[in-house]
Amino acid sequence: MTSDRTRQITVTVSEIVCVFGTLLGVGVFGGTQVAQAAGGALSAQATLIAPGTQAFSIWSVIYLGLAAYTVWQWLPGQASAERHRRIGYLAAASMLLNAGWLLVVQAGWLWVSVIVIAALVGVLGMIVARLATSPPTSLADTVITDGTFGLYVGWVSVATAANVTATLKDAGVDPSKSVSEILTVAVLVVAAAIGVLLARVSRGNLGIGAAMVWGIGWIAIARATGELTSTVVSIGAISAAEVIAVATIQSRVEASSRRRTLSRV
Repeated sequence: MTSDRTRQITVTVSEIVCVFGTLLGVGVFGGTQVAQAAGGALSAQATLIAPGTQAFSIWSVIYLGLAAYTVWQWLPGQASAERHRRIGYLAAASMLLNAGWLLVVQAGWLWVSVIVIAALVGVLGMIVARLATSPPTSLADTVITDGTFGLYVGWVSVATAANVTATLKDAGVDPSKSVSEILTVAVLVVAAAIGVLLARVSRGNLGIGAAMVWGIGWIAIARATGELTSTVVSIGAISAAEVIAVATIQSRVEASSRRRTLSRV
């Protein structure tokens, strides 16, 4: 169908834009790397909630997954798949927002970056919600589609908290360390609540839980071993990661149980 072909092309073009935006963001085209952009506001040591540098390696997996999804949706039998029809344009939008976020950060527009990343989280949330109501038909689809967008929304949810906090600090909101610790723990509580919500909405998408535990886990490591240390935040991050992990597994088990029950009816 023409509509399916248009969607496939839109996703592909958006992926190409995303790749070029990413290459710009990492400095391949001469731009400043994200960690050094905007005066280093988004570096791993900028705020108490910034994950350690190693945490950002997850982007390699996410970008590989997005490339795989772009190819996957072109394969025979996938073009007319209902789940791709439901998420295709949203997937394209997420890629464009990703590139847009990198560009506004390069320009030093941190408040705009908050708006962009919030929109990205919203789009990704809609994707995983739609995927949950349209089950995959194969293991490959589970890994490529559900896995990729699960990792994507999980990581970006953690990154949003760091982005907002860094923007506030850059704007001059810089309380004492004790107050910062309390506020950071409060943000971690919110992040844990979002992780639980996403686990329920996605019916236990393992990618979401894995990405959030990874990101928050690296917050704990950075605050325990980095230049900007805080035992309180480190413990809070570990607790938040544990809550998300349990909620994800529980939601996964409940979803599997419901499917088995329905299959017997």
